Amino acid sequence: MRLLILGGTGDAAELSAKVATIPGIEAIASLAGRTREPSLPSGNVRVGGFGGAAGLADYLRQMQVDVLIDATHPFAAQISENAALAADEVEIPRLMLIRPPWVKVAGDRWIEVDTTSAAAAILKNQAKRVFLTVGRQELSAFAHLHDIWFLMRMIDPPAADALVPPGVILCDRGPFTLPQERDILIQHNIDTLVSKNSGGDATYAKIIAARELGVQVVMVNRPVVPACEQVTDADAAVAWLLEKL
Repeated sequence: MRLLILGGTGDAAELSAKVATIPGIEAIASLAGRTREPSLPSGNVRVGGFGGAAGLADYLRQMQVDVLIDATHPFAAQISENAALAADEVEIPRLMLIRPPWVKVAGDRWIEVDTTSAAAAILKNQAKRVFLTVGRQELSAFAHLHDIWFLMRMIDPPAADALVPPGVILCDRGPFTLPQERDILIQHNIDTLVSKNSGGDATYAKIIAARELGVQVVMVNRPVVPACEQVTDADAAVAWLLEKL
């Protein structure tokens, strides 16, 4: 069986490592190439886009892929849409490996929105010092908020000509510990955290720290993904694969 894993997440890397030990499965892990120094999974790896759904369908045919697992980031909506269309076109099974979203618990002060633009609108007249953790590609949505100071954390810095809000850029890669996140909120006198609901453990410490310190969280909900069978961890994805062998 030839398997294509659409990756870019820790879940995808874990899946690649597990699949590499299974006789009878040849896996190719594909990364979008948006980060400059990505953490490469084990096994065969390709980096770069496919050219939309049609390009991905052509690749599936060319490489004679039997099964597709979409283990991309929960907010990589376009990639997941392309995967659904391509898998349907070439008539191969498709699975989504997608971690559960974070759930609001007692003590959380969340305002939930559906887009980063809506998050920016919430901040106006409500926040003064914001910890912005939505990634470099979303910074422009906040660039007009000149009366707010932002601490912007991302893996890679934005392009030199990118529109960014006023403040400081912090380049770092998770996982982050609770003491680290607590110190950031305290040292920078943060009153509002803006986050995508990515789920998982790697960046959840900031949510705990905000809860402990009473910091408001503007939480961007996940986009709708194409319907298909879903699992929430690599072990479940492996079990699904073994059924297909």
